[in-house]
Amino acid sequence: MKRQVGVCACVAGILTGWTPCGGANPEEEAWALPELVITASRSPRDLQSEPWALYTVDAAEGLHRLGRRTTADMLREVPSVMIQKTSNAQTSPYIRGFTGYQTLALIDEIRLNNTAFRSGPNQYWNTIDPYSIERYELMLGPGAVPYGSDAVGGVLNALTPEAPEWTGAAEWNNSLLYRGATAERSHIGRWSTAARLMPELGLVGGVTWKEFGDVQGGRRVGRQRKTGYDEWAADGKIQYFITEDATLTLAHQSVRQEDAWRTHRTVFGKIDWKGLEHGDEQVHRFDQGRDLTYLRLEADDPFSHIERMQITLSRHAHNEERELVRNDGRRTVDGFDVESYGAGLQLQSTHAWGTLIYGADYYRDQVTSFARDYDADGSLTRIGLQGPLAADADYDLAGAFAQNTVTLWDGAADLVLGARYTYARADARRVEDPATGEPISLDERWDALTGSARLLVPLTADRRHVVYAGLSQGFRAPTIHDLTSFGVARSDEIEIPAPDLDNEEFLTYEIGWKSRTRDWVIQLGYYYTQIDGLIVKTATGRERDGFREVTKSNAGDGYVQGAEASLRWRGHPQWSAWLSGSWQEGKADVFTSAGEKTRERDYISRVMPPTAHAGVRWQNVTGAYWLEAAGDFAAKADRLSDGDRRDTQRIPPGGTPGYAVAALRAGVMATRDLTVTLSIENLFDEDYRIHGSGVNEPGRNWIVTAQWHF
Repeated sequence: MKRQVGVCACVAGILTGWTPCGGANPEEEAWALPELVITASRSPRDLQSEPWALYTVDAAEGLHRLGRRTTADMLREVPSVMIQKTSNAQTSPYIRGFTGYQTLALIDEIRLNNTAFRSGPNQYWNTIDPYSIERYELMLGPGAVPYGSDAVGGVLNALTPEAPEWTGAAEWNNSLLYRGATAERSHIGRWSTAARLMPELGLVGGVTWKEFGDVQGGRRVGRQRKTGYDEWAADGKIQYFITEDATLTLAHQSVRQEDAWRTHRTVFGKIDWKGLEHGDEQVHRFDQGRDLTYLRLEADDPFSHIERMQITLSRHAHNEERELVRNDGRRTVDGFDVESYGAGLQLQSTHAWGTLIYGADYYRDQVTSFARDYDADGSLTRIGLQGPLAADADYDLAGAFAQNTVTLWDGAADLVLGARYTYARADARRVEDPATGEPISLDERWDALTGSARLLVPLTADRRHVVYAGLSQGFRAPTIHDLTSFGVARSDEIEIPAPDLDNEEFLTYEIGWKSRTRDWVIQLGYYYTQIDGLIVKTATGRERDGFREVTKSNAGDGYVQGAEASLRWRGHPQWSAWLSGSWQEGKADVFTSAGEKTRERDYISRVMPPTAHAGVRWQNVTGAYWLEAAGDFAAKADRLSDGDRRDTQRIPPGGTPGYAVAALRAGVMATRDLTVTLSIENLFDEDYRIHGSGVNEPGRNWIVTAQWHF
């Protein structure tokens, strides 16, 4: 059984211009094969029949044509997505106003999120190697019914390649890829293979090596020291076709990142730009690694009344180690290890009332952590009871869901109704009491019943034009990190454990319009998310090691609303153009910065400024070579929360300046097996940064990408 997701690249990237599919009329070919997505319904469906704001990104397009280097960067042109960079190695997208553990990342529908995820922007999405991914599907808004906790701002599903089809004889397809960039001072190499050894057996896999040097900023900022890092990744997938209707898949991924600095906190982050303050730490760096292994059985018509079945077993391990050297030479080394064991069952049945997708999933996270303090002379002064979170803890997350799609009035509308019950438990057996330093334990439980109702109305019989509306609940159960985190948070804060937290709850209303014709692909949408019990930080009134001490509580009631649009035009065989844009606004209750037990309504952190992306592309008739010009635009980000105003090492006084940057790109199919792309990003060498980031973007950046198939 092969996963049926999408068609050729001409429609795979809704915002990435045009890639020919071959044939005399690629537009007609695209319409003959509708674009299928799986993330919203957990089953292949035409994108035009899904009442969600959904975007697909073809990984090959993002890597080869646009020169993207991380998974988060792949989403740069998707509306309502802002790619914040704490450092060059620590990239976290804000999706409809939310980031960190309020956005859910999946790899082949397996959770990347675990109970150790930090609040706010974090680096974990950077562990998804884009060179191991075939395509991304991003569902904007809550996905609590199909996927449970954390699916608030959006759900990203990173889908890995499938083994090639059997063509009557065994075959191997290999490729070598190189990407180099001047302002990033980077080199990336990738070897990949895809093979069908016999009718029943196929495999895909590869190895990626990455070396990033210090980023060169724009014309005034120049070199940003300690922004480089090293990374390697390996992946493999074996698929055994038991029958024509059943497939067994064994897959593995490994990623390692080394020497990734959070420079804005250190003396190396001193750049003279817009009044930013500078940190005084000598070292603040991370090493991290991730390993995912899963076994999956997929079958069509396995039993009576069951059309499709999927059973998945997984092990996901993540480790992180941080080294911090303060300005007086004192050194701390801390970190954690998380092993997540997962099991999932998904079924699909068709009945008189529609198509029902239903199932259950369970994840168990096992957490250990450590912390050691050293004096300036290198002597060990303390072995902590815990590291950044509990030293010994388990976290259980279990759920059962059902989602039914029914066609009404002879195809005049589709109604999608869904519900999920979730149970979560945190059992932390070794937590440091911040007042006494003695060990304590926590045993907390939560549950949630969430639902969604969505309606899609086709305006034409062929569904080229549709409108939709939705009402969806989202939630996030408190995690081990929420309850027990102990360490540096923002530029001037240290966070202490916070027991007795409740679920965060969200309710999103949205409406949208989708059109796809021979010349146009259009998505328009508006959303309003009501926030209840957001877990927010409040000052305790104490200081610890020179930092403001903060803890957490469910105090953040509020809202986020926004509008988003994307348009792609191809009214000429050789010309295409695209435009996307976003507007967002949001506020929530927070405790005052003075630590008083009173709340005030304030902007949510990192409100996305009005943002747009545009481009135009020309290619020759055969598609053998092409040229394009593109631009990224953002207004000044001056709607700042109290925490943003205090985050003076990342956000300049008065807010992050707006920017307008241009890019030129060209590509050529040099031979049948060799393609080369040359890009000039930030053409005019501007100094700018994405709102909330700890580093500036590269200055004028020449990027060359070459891929050879053999």
